[in-house]
Amino acid sequence: MNQLMLAQMAGGDGPPPFMPMLLVGALFAIFYFTVIYPQNKKDREKAREKQEFRDRLKKGDEVIAAGGLYGRVVELKGTVVSLELAPNVRVRAELRSVEPVAPRSAKSADDKESTAS
Repeated sequence: MNQLMLAQMAGGDGPPPFMPMLLVGALFAIFYFTVIYPQNKKDREKAREKQEFRDRLKKGDEVIAAGGLYGRVVELKGTVVSLELAPNVRVRAELRSVEPVAPRSAKSADDKESTAS
């Protein structure tokens, strides 16, 4: 017991007690600024682009609904959009579920032509 008291009185030669917490905090900060923040920034930018598209939406625009239905905008009423999928085939969809049709790239069109030959 006497040796235990001497060891306690000698003082700690180890690291300060806040160092492990400081290390964890620094690792979290590095992780946040290299992974989480850039991803959130991309998500906000995509959401803004989608909202701008929906604000510019008008009759005749080609769109794709969330269920994978391709169609042309026939009517806009508030948050509901009517799509014409084929002649005399119309469906109503929530405006939030509508996105622009991605234009086909020249490379994918070339690939289809080469496989058809």
